[in-house]
Parts: sequence; structure tokens; C-alpha cells
Amino acid sequence: MATASPLPTSELAQIASSACEQAIGTAEAYDHSQVADWNTAIIQTILKSLISKTSSTDDATASEPAQPAYKYIANSTIIQHIGSPSEPEKHGRRGMHSAVGAFWNNEKDGTYSYKWEAAEKKGMDIVITVTWIAI
Repeated sequence: MATASPLPTSELAQIASSACEQAIGTAEAYDHSQVADWNTAIIQTILKSLISKTSSTDDATASEPAQPAYKYIANSTIIQHIGSPSEPEKHGRRGMHSAVGAFWNNEKDGTYSYKWEAAEKKGMDIVITVTWIAI
């Protein structure tokens, strides 16, 4: 992670955790038919949170937020564990779906990775990567 992070690491972790919980919290296990929607929800929630938390009100217009100091890329990867969390002796198909979304402006700055530990009880791994680029 770069030294000039847009938010403290603890806040980046909270944003990623909250996005995962909102998207997948009620699911009991990996569901291949839902993975694309989960990834999209995670990415959109993270991007909206980052933009909201790092945008200030522009003094010139006072009613519209100014552009944030960073552009963002959010990546969410969901990997199915072999077997079901409730029936580990049964082995099902292994699945993986990865997606990325971006709020972009050709500058550079840093990256942060996060693994949502609560996903293991649901029979999957979820890894989030957030990249920011200073404007």
C-alpha cells in the first residue's frame, strides 16, 4: 500500500467488510447464479463509499460535491471452496468469478487488498483490491 492512502487502512477494511456483508450477508453458501450480482454490488458499494468519503463540497458551488482527490478501481474476486460448508464430505464444482470496476483518471498512487474472513463459513473466499490514483 502506498504511504499516501486516501483513508486510513482501518477505514478501507471497514468499507470492504461492509460491502461484502451487504452483498452476501444473508447467503448461506456459494451460489454460482448469484456471484456476478454479488461482485457488482461489492464493487459499486466500495466505489460509492470511497467517492463519498473523499469528496469535499466545492466552495464555488457549495451545493455540489467537488471531484474527489483520487480516482478508484475496485476489484472483487469470489472463489468457491471445494464442497459445501454444511456438507464438507460432498465435493461440488469449484467456481470462480472475478470482476473489476473503476473510477479512473490516469494518475498513480496506491493499492489495498482485503480478505473477508466471514466468507469462509459460507464456503468461499472473497478478496477485495482497491486501487487509487491521485488526481
